[in-house]
Amino acid sequence: MRFHFALTLQALWTSVCQAGMQHYPAAWGHYDVCKSQVYSDEGLTWDYMACQPEAADMTQYLKVTLDPPNITCGDPPETYCALIRVQRRLRDSVKFVGTCTFFGASKIELATQLKEEEKENPYMCNNECDASTEELAHPPELMFDIEGRNPTTFWQSTSWKKYPKALLVNITLSWNKTIELTDDIVLTFESGRPEQMVLEKSLDYGRTWQPYQFYATDCLDAFTMEPKTVQDLTQHTLLDIICTEDYSRGYVWKYDKTVRFEIKDRFALFAGPRLHNMASLYGQLDTTKNLRDFFTITDLRIRLLRPATGATMVDENNLSRYFYAISDIKVQGRCKCNLHANSCVYDKEKLSCECEHNTTGPDCGRCTEEELPGASSASATPTDAAYIEVLNTVICVSCKHNTRGQHCQLCKLGYYRNASAELDDMKMCA
Repeated sequence: MRFHFALTLQALWTSVCQAGMQHYPAAWGHYDVCKSQVYSDEGLTWDYMACQPEAADMTQYLKVTLDPPNITCGDPPETYCALIRVQRRLRDSVKFVGTCTFFGASKIELATQLKEEEKENPYMCNNECDASTEELAHPPELMFDIEGRNPTTFWQSTSWKKYPKALLVNITLSWNKTIELTDDIVLTFESGRPEQMVLEKSLDYGRTWQPYQFYATDCLDAFTMEPKTVQDLTQHTLLDIICTEDYSRGYVWKYDKTVRFEIKDRFALFAGPRLHNMASLYGQLDTTKNLRDFFTITDLRIRLLRPATGATMVDENNLSRYFYAISDIKVQGRCKCNLHANSCVYDKEKLSCECEHNTTGPDCGRCTEEELPGASSASATPTDAAYIEVLNTVICVSCKHNTRGQHCQLCKLGYYRNASAELDDMKMCA
C-alpha cells in the first residue's frame, strides 16, 4: 500500500503550535514548493527552491524490536500487581493540602497508609498477563495503537522475578530511513516511570549508538552525572548530553506518567520561547551540520534499566509489582530529503523521498547520472551539469567554466570574477 504525505513546513509548524499550550505563528516560509517557472533571458526556466516534507506521526512507519526478545509478559501466563489501583483509591479519598500534609497526614504517614492498603487489598495482585488470550495479552504493538481506549492498552514486560539481577529491556525503533525530529519524543508509562533509563539514537541504522539523554531518580548515583534540565542549556551547550531527574518519580505521583525528550525547548534556544523567530533556527540548522545531525536519526533505542519501585527498598516478597508498561510512544518528524523533496512515500514497508532538483537516492543525496558534475555539455547555460549550493545543501543543475549559482552567475571557490567578461563568457571566472 502506498501512502503519500505532502511535506510542507507550514503544516509542520501549524501542527506543532496546536499541540502546545502556547500559540505559535502558522507560516514559516515557502518550503512546500521545490521549484517554480520563471522567465529569464533564455526564456522560461525552472527556479529551484529549498523544500522539505511535512511533519507526520513517524510511529506509523517504524519497526519495533525488543531485547531480550522474550521479555514481554504472558508466556508463560503470570499474575502481577498494579499499585495504581491503590493509588487511585487514596487519590479519591485524601485531598492534597499544601506541600507536606494530606488532611493532616504527613507524607510519611501517607506512605505508611499506602503500604498497609497494599497488604490488605485482596484485589491488588489479581491482574493477569496471558499472551494466548487477546484480552489479557500486552504485545509491543500496543505501544503504538490508538490512544483513548478504555481500558488503556499497553505493552508490558515480565515482572522482576529474578531480583537482584537487573531487569533490563532495550526497545529499538527503526525506520530504515533518515528522519528529522520536529517535536518532543514522549513515552507514556502505565506502571510508574522507570527509576533509571537512557534514550539513545543512531544515525547509521543501528550500527553505532550515542546517548540522547539520561533519566534517573538520582543522576549522581546512577550515572555519576550532575542532574540538569533542558532549561539549563544554552545555544552553546545545546548539544550537551544531560541527565535529568524530572521524569523518574514513581507510583505516588499519579499524574506523572510521561517521559520526554524536549525537542521544542531546544528549538526555542534559537527561535525564542514562543518559536516566533524560526528564521534564526533554520539558519542555524542549515549552516551547522552538528546541530542538524543532533535532531536527525535512523533509529531510537529506549534502554530501561530499573523499574519504578515506589520506595527506597525493593520488597523481595512481592516482586510481581515491579515491571515496565508503556501505553504510548510519540515520535513526530519528517523524512530527511536534504531540502530536495516536498513529499515522501511509504511503499513496501519502506520510506523514501520523491526527489526534485535532479537528485536521487533515499535521502536525495546524489545527483542523477545526467547531472553529475563534469558531465559533458556543449553549452554554458544553467541546464547542464554542475553543483550549486542552497542553504548548505547541494542542488544538481548545470554550470560550466568554473561558475556556480542558481543562474551560473557566481564563481566557484578559488576562482574570481573577470569584471570585463559577460556572464556567458568562458573566461568569466579565472
